[in-house]
Amino acid sequence: MAVNERLSELLRQRGAACEVVPHRETFTSQEVAQASHLSGRSVAKVVVLRDEMRDFLMAVLPASEHIEIEALRRITGRDQLEIAGEEDLRRLFPDCELGAMPPFGNLYGLPLFVDPCLREHDIWFQAGNHHEIARMSFETYSRLARPYVGAAARVRKPLRRGSSG
Repeated sequence: MAVNERLSELLRQRGAACEVVPHRETFTSQEVAQASHLSGRSVAKVVVLRDEMRDFLMAVLPASEHIEIEALRRITGRDQLEIAGEEDLRRLFPDCELGAMPPFGNLYGLPLFVDPCLREHDIWFQAGNHHEIARMSFETYSRLARPYVGAAARVRKPLRRGSSG
């Protein structure tokens, strides 16, 4: 299985499995979705944020959506949140290619917040590299990752017939 070592060990310990599918090398979650022929709504995007005390948290939302920092401030009770920089990511996720960390905050000692719209189907995610994607049921993911589920994404509403922008 081509997931990073930490996740592999968690899967082994819990007797859980995930499917791993190769794709062309990509660097954004939307590119991952396109390369894997998946909807951006089913591919998880990991966003790492830090607060004023330099404590970090992980937010997971669909690749097709944008992070809603104000909602995360309300959910977490943290007044100051900003997206973590590349150096922070290198330090926090030394076993992952930059930007390809799996959505398992518990593997890295980070609180984990997952947008509820990801519960609607299996979850697809990067597991440490930019050329493979992993899939598991949301139920299995939730049991392993133990996330707090709360709105973290600015979800685009579908347009109604006859309306514009």
